[in-house]
Amino acid sequence: MFRLHRTTGRLAAAGLHSLVLLLATACGAGTTDSAGSTGGGSPTVRIALGVDASYAPLYLAAERGMFKKAGLDVQLMKVEGGPAAAQAVTAGSAQISANADSTALPQMVSNPRLRALGVFQSSGRYLKVVLREGITAPRQIKTMGSIQGLGLYATHEYLRHHSVDPDSVKIQQSAPQEIPTMLQRGDIDGYILFDPWVSKGVEAGGHIAGSIGDFGVTYRQWLLADDKWLKDNQVLAGKVFKVVAEADRLVAKDPHAAALAAHEQAQLPVAGTEKALGEISFESRALTTADVASSRRIVDFLLEQHLIRSAPELDTVLLRGWYDRYAG
Repeated sequence: MFRLHRTTGRLAAAGLHSLVLLLATACGAGTTDSAGSTGGGSPTVRIALGVDASYAPLYLAAERGMFKKAGLDVQLMKVEGGPAAAQAVTAGSAQISANADSTALPQMVSNPRLRALGVFQSSGRYLKVVLREGITAPRQIKTMGSIQGLGLYATHEYLRHHSVDPDSVKIQQSAPQEIPTMLQRGDIDGYILFDPWVSKGVEAGGHIAGSIGDFGVTYRQWLLADDKWLKDNQVLAGKVFKVVAEADRLVAKDPHAAALAAHEQAQLPVAGTEKALGEISFESRALTTADVASSRRIVDFLLEQHLIRSAPELDTVLLRGWYDRYAG
């Protein structure tokens, strides 16, 4: 069966160390990239992605050989998640990545050649608020753990929604797998994450206090590509996205089968994954004006927090109409 290709080393969320690792991987990947495969057949396309239930369509497509049936040579390349997936595209070790909008947008500032091709899933329920024992109201929160990108944006929106000044709360950024342990130790009062880290937080004594949709946050997961590669591979990228769209429909129709594929591909627990899939809308579509408006709000937040120095050109990096032309 198809298996995920692992990058070397442990990728930090956005640090220089992760970029060095990705560049090192790219140096050894030139003979099998989309310019041509070693076997002389279909060009190889590597898709960089994280490890959680939201990537179920890609796991299912790989497990069932859907890419191969479409005449494609696609490899899934597992990274830590977050910015690391887009950084793999920037480094050239992957041709396509799967990233949430709030994670992709900062990467589009550092690499203005990144392009969002379309949406392949979205949710306002998948990410949840977990609070430690004894914390029963947001006003009691003094410290929160957070991942970069979507996690940080959702954390600020959660606090503001409950009339808590984010500047009054210490927000410690860390890797997802470390945050439930921080909660158990009492280092933080809460966090906002997805499974399996939500379940692990509950196992550590925490409790679920809501979902991101409760305070008006919905993420959209995009497929990204570098414009330089994309210009010569529009049709190829469209074929890849068509398979993802087909896999989306299969996940929605049979979440149990998708959970089994996620277990085989990424060792995710079947029961927890199947439950999580019911909280995600798996539908591939073109980017819309509403997506641009949502992205603009995220960019405004990033500028306000001095997390980016300038705004990406949204009308350039968000390819409205691309999906309908090449993947629809």
